[in-house]
Amino acid sequence: MNDASPAAGVTWADVEAASRRLEGVAHRTPVATSRQFDALTGCTAFFKCENLQRMGAFKFRGAYNALSQLQGAARGAGVVAFSSGNHAQAVALAGSLLGIPTTIVMPADAPAVKVAATRGYGAEVVFYDRGSGETREAMAERIAREKGATLIPPFDHRDVIAGQGTCAKELVEDAGRLDYLFVCTGGAGLLSGCAVAATHLVQGIRVIGVEPEAGDDAARSFRDKKLHRVDNPQTIADGARTSSMGALTFPLVLRHVSDIMTVSDAELVEAMRFLWERMKLVVEPTGALAAAGVIKRASELRGKRVGIIISGGNADLKAVAQLFA
Repeated sequence: MNDASPAAGVTWADVEAASRRLEGVAHRTPVATSRQFDALTGCTAFFKCENLQRMGAFKFRGAYNALSQLQGAARGAGVVAFSSGNHAQAVALAGSLLGIPTTIVMPADAPAVKVAATRGYGAEVVFYDRGSGETREAMAERIAREKGATLIPPFDHRDVIAGQGTCAKELVEDAGRLDYLFVCTGGAGLLSGCAVAATHLVQGIRVIGVEPEAGDDAARSFRDKKLHRVDNPQTIADGARTSSMGALTFPLVLRHVSDIMTVSDAELVEAMRFLWERMKLVVEPTGALAAAGVIKRASELRGKRVGIIISGGNADLKAVAQLFA
């Protein structure tokens, strides 16, 4: 495994190496366009459809890149991860493909569709209670020690970040030069990896992170240049309910990202509605963050070529029906 210490930053070479490992394993997801979206925003938008990735989200890229580098006894001992859903499914699927046992710590109130999928990929699921006093991170670390397993965190890990960066690499290769790239933001694994790739490939590109208003720790951290936290933010974007950016992702964001903005849950629902109704794309709330950011900032994007990462499509249909109602 690569050194996951904070001093070991992720580079373009790491993204390139991840791309080679993922070739023929991860889907090279399509890039969608929409004349209606372009008319709405005034820009020319290119949507990287990671909702069509294996297990329904970009997370497969980072998980497979990390697990594929385990060797010998570490493979037999397995891995432990903690996640509200998509990282859980990604680690479970990668472990299934590679023959590596997986244990996932999930919140007791995680979306049922994500719990079922995680188990379906062969993982052992261990639930934690948000009110128990023990964080999911602490529980996962304890289980990993007991099993002698490797802990694979959802974003603050070099191989995970490098794997996520392949999203932007493929988007630029397929769509050509971009003026902006909008990326959903939780712990900033996707944002930092994509920013490393995009700023290497396109001189002058502006990479913008988008997070929910209720969980604005990344925006405040970016503005103040010191790490802020927010505990259990109440937002429909369950994949972005992280408490803070990480020791690895935060410095990468400061180095490569131009800005981080927020959108409200109401703005998120409207972006989801457009993607579902007009583009026929099944997108979960977190997956629509970047599109919502582009709509909100449309006035400054007129005439620009804009990349948008649709990060996932593992939507709870009952919950979505209620949101759209």
